[in-house]
Amino acid sequence: MIIEWLGHASFLLQTERGVKIITDPYEPGSYGGAVRYRKIEIEPDIVTISHEHFDHNYLAGFKTKPQVFRQAGEYSRGEIKIKALTSFHDEKQGRERGPNLIFIFELEGLKVVHLGDLGTTLIDYDALKNTAALLVPVGGVYTLGPQEAKLVCEKVNPRLVIPMHFKTEKLGFDIAGVEDFASRFSAVEYSSQSQIEINFQNLPSSLKVVVLRPSH
Repeated sequence: MIIEWLGHASFLLQTERGVKIITDPYEPGSYGGAVRYRKIEIEPDIVTISHEHFDHNYLAGFKTKPQVFRQAGEYSRGEIKIKALTSFHDEKQGRERGPNLIFIFELEGLKVVHLGDLGTTLIDYDALKNTAALLVPVGGVYTLGPQEAKLVCEKVNPRLVIPMHFKTEKLGFDIAGVEDFASRFSAVEYSSQSQIEINFQNLPSSLKVVVLRPSH
């Protein structure tokens, strides 16, 4: 499958059969112009929404009507299985920023986990066992910060970690960049690409952080 970082917390997961899943689509220009990633012009088959904030739940940009999952539960489409687990956007059980969904995708025999705007390290780690790729927020303030994100990564122990929701030139939020998080690991690759193709053969043998460039 191909994992492409569109920007912020939005990814395209594309299977070999061409099924397109987009996570947490952002609204361009939202939050007073702070979100400067360009419009997503991909037409997905499935969209997942971790929580109802404008930089994560923008559906108006799609011309077609994808299947949308925005509640906790278990779902399937053909061979694709999706599980959404309840978690929180903060360390106070959602009292500050509300709930958050962790999405677990089973695609082509691999488990990919999108943590959304996770703001606590208290999650169901048993459900995340045998994760191939973990998409984790690292910018802090609104989500896990670099140290908390590292702790989650160590407990989940995926083969591949792809950071998201951090400060870039296209994001005006006052949050940390990716460097603090990445510096805490020994195996790190700063890719010049926005996407990575993963399968059983090319996964790293132990935890590796790959920092992608946003495509939008």
